[in-house]
Amino acid sequence: MTHLLKNMSNSIWHAFYALQQDGQMQPGIVSKSKLKVLTANIGTLMDLHGVEKGLDHYRSTSTLNFEQFIYYLQEEVFSSLTDATTRQKYRNLQGGIDEICWLVCHKSYLDRPQAIFRDNSVYQLFRVFCLLAEMEADPMDTSYLVTMHSDELSRVASQLVTSLGLHWDAEDFAALSSSIGRFRFAIFLAVLESKYSGGSSSDIDGLTEAIDDLYETYVEDVIKKGYLGRKGFLLLPSQKCSWYVLRPGELSYYKDSHQKEPCGVISLTTNCWADAVTISGKPDRRFILNMPEQRCVELIAEDHRGRLQWMSALQIAIQHSNKEISYQRSLANQRRSTRQVLLQLMASKQEKEETRLELQQERQARIAAEVQAKELTELSKQELAKVQELEELKQQLEIRLYEEKQALRDEEIVRSLQGRFLREEWEKREKLEILQQEQQELLELEKLKRQEFELKQQDNEQRLRDAELRLEQLEAEKQNLNVELQTAIQKARRAEEAQILLGSQLATTKRTQSFKSTVKERPLVIDNRMMPLQKNC
Repeated sequence: MTHLLKNMSNSIWHAFYALQQDGQMQPGIVSKSKLKVLTANIGTLMDLHGVEKGLDHYRSTSTLNFEQFIYYLQEEVFSSLTDATTRQKYRNLQGGIDEICWLVCHKSYLDRPQAIFRDNSVYQLFRVFCLLAEMEADPMDTSYLVTMHSDELSRVASQLVTSLGLHWDAEDFAALSSSIGRFRFAIFLAVLESKYSGGSSSDIDGLTEAIDDLYETYVEDVIKKGYLGRKGFLLLPSQKCSWYVLRPGELSYYKDSHQKEPCGVISLTTNCWADAVTISGKPDRRFILNMPEQRCVELIAEDHRGRLQWMSALQIAIQHSNKEISYQRSLANQRRSTRQVLLQLMASKQEKEETRLELQQERQARIAAEVQAKELTELSKQELAKVQELEELKQQLEIRLYEEKQALRDEEIVRSLQGRFLREEWEKREKLEILQQEQQELLELEKLKRQEFELKQQDNEQRLRDAELRLEQLEAEKQNLNVELQTAIQKARRAEEAQILLGSQLATTKRTQSFKSTVKERPLVIDNRMMPLQKNC
């Protein structure tokens, strides 16, 4: 079952493209956080839990393109399937993955103006489209596109138109397909809804039934369906009419066409076969389904034509009973291979036509070359005489050429001498320029030194002037101090004279006072002596 991912690539691409449209990334890439949700849902459907966690360690980028994402699904998710997976489980997985992808991308397809198809019918057409479409590289960038070829759309549209009881105009569709080219799902849906649905939503039930038939044919792989009679194997054989649905590998029967679950399923293998029943050498409406491992079943069609159709359909169902790829998908692959072969044939035919035209052009060119050769032969005879004349002229020119060469040699010698003189002059000139530059640098240096010396001299002069001014100020201060000193000396002399005078005066005063005190002390002594007498008295 390794081809499951290949069959699911178209629907997974639609989900990837929808996630890409929702984000603000550059075209062709989707962030891993969004892809984790899609991977987790697919893993849960396949009983693989936590398979989305491996995306964190897959590549060092935070985004993936579609090719990288498909490779991860192949290695980590779909590799768990084995060849032992039953056909029914495989069909359920396909339906579940298509439903998951549809839940991701359905918004942009269901929100459309003037919708006619029901939402479930749009989903059924989505699965039909994914089954029949092809994935190809987008010429505008490095991503991919899923488109349907006009032949496949023609089959789907013609079956839908026929089911609705309308007329199918192949020429009109050819003009439409030539103007559009390849059909993406949005265009596929718009074409079916606007052009091949009858143009009105009044018969919506009829449209739904017609799309159901398309879905059963392409997705559910129904080869044929209809009422058949079945002969019993009781003591009293009876005929029971049931609704039969034929798929590759199985024949299911129901009570009527509206019953959902089958009453029984007859398994078909490659060892089974169908035989017609003849009565008196004439074919009958009955035919027998022979099964070596089971009891044979005798079925009765409505008419001889129906019997032939059922026997042919049974043969197809038996042939495809053990194949992994569904019947409709194998037919689509065959048609795709046929288209590729036709394209190669057309390309080879075009190459052959181009080769034929090239050969024809070469033949015409050869004829023209032969005519031109004859003309050139005649011209060559006329030119032989000219050649002889030219030979003579050539000899003369060779002599002149030799002389010219000799003159050129002499001229070269003179030029070489002149060149040597010029080189010497240039060398001298370069030396003089170097000396001149050095002198210029010395002059600049002397000029700078002179400027520095002048600045220092000006500074010294300024200092000298400041010193002279300071000296003058000091001289003036000195004279003032001398005057003050003379004044102070005179004052000191006067003070000394005054002090001397004062000293003399004080000395005189002290002598006078001492004299007075001496005179005063003497009577006191007498009085002291006389005082006791006075007291005694």
